Amino acid sequence: MGSGRPVTVFGAYGHTGRFVVAELAARGFTPVLSGRNAQTLEEMARAHGLEARVASVDDPASLDRALAGTAAVINCAGPFASTTGPVIEAALRARIPYLDVAAELEANLDTFAHYRERARDAGAVIVPAMAFFGGLGDLLTTAAMGDWTEADEAHIAYALSHWHPTAGTRLSGAVSRARRGDHRLRYSGGRWQRRTDAAPTLEWTFPEPIGRRPVIGEFTMADVVTVPQHLSIPEVTTYMSAGAARDVAAPHTPAPTATDEHGRSDQTFLVDVVVRSGGTERRATAGGQDIYAVTAPLVAEALERVLTGRTRTLGVASAGEIFDAPDFLHALAPHLTLDLHPQRRNS
Repeated sequence: MGSGRPVTVFGAYGHTGRFVVAELAARGFTPVLSGRNAQTLEEMARAHGLEARVASVDDPASLDRALAGTAAVINCAGPFASTTGPVIEAALRARIPYLDVAAELEANLDTFAHYRERARDAGAVIVPAMAFFGGLGDLLTTAAMGDWTEADEAHIAYALSHWHPTAGTRLSGAVSRARRGDHRLRYSGGRWQRRTDAAPTLEWTFPEPIGRRPVIGEFTMADVVTVPQHLSIPEVTTYMSAGAARDVAAPHTPAPTATDEHGRSDQTFLVDVVVRSGGTERRATAGGQDIYAVTAPLVAEALERVLTGRTRTLGVASAGEIFDAPDFLHALAPHLTLDLHPQRRNS
């Protein structure tokens, strides 16, 4: 456990940041609250008896002060296209690990492209997208691969009961759309493609009791960035249940509201991963409640493993590359239902 070690949470007062702060405290860490809104930060610090350090990505010295003397930094502040670079630079200066919960494709692509060599040469640890989108799918894909060194294709399908987006999700989405323009991204043939056609509507057969559901195919999420970084799979595709895709796109869908004592919404999810090689496929699934809330134990478990040396590599690394994927997933048993299915031959 954390043994009181201080960990900076940048964007601590955001929707996901609050879950992360609570999870770190429950694990024995001492969260150091950071962000640019001084009033909100101080109110949160007083309410929880924690230290607040105001910082802005436009002020490197303030970031240095926010990270000073802490064991690591977790970046929960979107849009990540604006925050990842400055906070990673501050972490490198402080010589501490950096983790984030970014779901933005472009931000994650930038992290791998810009920091892979620098972080490796510095012996630093940078774990991007250590969240529901990115980290969880990557861990499930890695676990499903098992002893395979390569596969023909990986499919990651999300069944969300609904998707009430936070203000941060809407802002990050707007930034990503502005960067992509009229294009969407697809990973096929071992490379990124910029497509102008509409994403297809398909059907996916989820494990029971969900069963066959309409999905938006090629609904490209952060998993499509993280998986090919360390697994030899030329076709990586993600799918989103059609109702949830409509929810997140609609301008008047409300923000999530708490329905239990932990602050979670009543949203449920199932992530269904299928990897195929030749005539054989392997499958792994995970289910739970509230995609924002479950990000907290994902990133907190990653932090514990980084700080205790239970890692497999240095530099910028995907979740399944740096951690023992099955062991990591089983450690989340209080938060996830997990099924690593046996392989079967395609009919």
